[in-house]
Amino acid sequence: MVPHLVTALNGPINELEQRILESTPVIERWFRLEWMEHTPPFYTSVDVRNAGFKLAPVDTNLFPGGWNHLTPEMMPLAVQAAMAAIEKICPEAKNLLLVPENTTDSFYLSNLAQLQRIFFQAGLNVRLGSLSNDITEPKTIDLPDGDSITLEPLIRSKRRLGLKHFDPCTILLNNDLSAGVPGILEDLHEQYLLPPLHAGWGTRRKSQHFKAYEEVAKRFGKLLGMDHWLINPLFAQCGEVDFTADAGLECLRSNADALLAKIRRKYKEYGINEKPFVVVKADNGTGGMGIMTVRDAKEIDALSPERRQAMARQQTGLGAGEVLIQEGVMTNERINAAVAEPVVYMMDRYVVGGFYRVHAERGVDENLNAPGARFVPLAFEKSAQLPQPGAKPGASLPNRFYMYGVIGRLAMLAASYELEATDPDAEEYE
Repeated sequence: MVPHLVTALNGPINELEQRILESTPVIERWFRLEWMEHTPPFYTSVDVRNAGFKLAPVDTNLFPGGWNHLTPEMMPLAVQAAMAAIEKICPEAKNLLLVPENTTDSFYLSNLAQLQRIFFQAGLNVRLGSLSNDITEPKTIDLPDGDSITLEPLIRSKRRLGLKHFDPCTILLNNDLSAGVPGILEDLHEQYLLPPLHAGWGTRRKSQHFKAYEEVAKRFGKLLGMDHWLINPLFAQCGEVDFTADAGLECLRSNADALLAKIRRKYKEYGINEKPFVVVKADNGTGGMGIMTVRDAKEIDALSPERRQAMARQQTGLGAGEVLIQEGVMTNERINAAVAEPVVYMMDRYVVGGFYRVHAERGVDENLNAPGARFVPLAFEKSAQLPQPGAKPGASLPNRFYMYGVIGRLAMLAASYELEATDPDAEEYE
């Protein structure tokens, strides 16, 4: 079912949607040529925000969980994309080893069951190998929806990683390595490790991703003859910031101030009567933690001790360190009066589905990836790549979803640029 969606569409986005729909052949050819030159990440999810006057990605995940939120109708697309992805990497593959996060969260484990189902239907034997020291023998966990998964201890030989009586051609990480790369995953030269280790949050930075995205957005804007700001969140970055010791806050203040001034100028140019804001978050993975909205740089000085502690914490319990200051893109989408943002799921170069992240207790300018969020499927199964002909912009949900798919693929392309640029084994990236 298509969710009941209320979107405040106006001015530029309506025009942007019109331009994207009219330019579909040009856009699809452009993507096709890009994928001849660049390798897409194995799988990707992208958080998109639609402000009505601006549509932009705000986060790109290269180790996406949440596959359990895709509907059964989306499964054929996901299976086809999985087949295409595996065929490119290891056509003779029989066995796939899936390495998950160390968590007992039942939502996350349901995500693993769905991934296992997708790759099983794509023709692979799929087993789960846990990095946890607590898993010393196969452990089956029953899930609330009737599914079950079995976690097994990893076995490392000199050059290969596998399980007892299970030797995989390909190892798929569903673990973002935010705590660093475990030694057991290093130097696996005989097997395909996807995504590569340098895609993990131990080395990856959001600022690198959005720098690559800016390049992609400029090229796409030129292709369509439009201002790339309409699809590109401005950003700045600060090095060492310690919220608890007041270190680096001057950098944060000055960059936030400069970024807010830039956004104000763009709002004036487009006649937008909204108060601009920026979002401050750790430059590496945060899992929705350590994120704050700033409307005035003075707010940084006025942070309470509790808020400073919250900003200094992330998934791994480390201090914030490097910080990304990103243009805030409000969400003007609602599902039953609750604010919502689309999340687009891709495998290889294909959009396979997605959902709305909905949060009844958050505002239009706040992070929705927080406790209390719920998930409503997007009707991508009929329209991920195909706009509906003849329909006016804003009048057709499938057209909206096509536009989301375009933005998601732009972010995925930026991730491929980013991974090439940071690949320690590649020649210097041009």
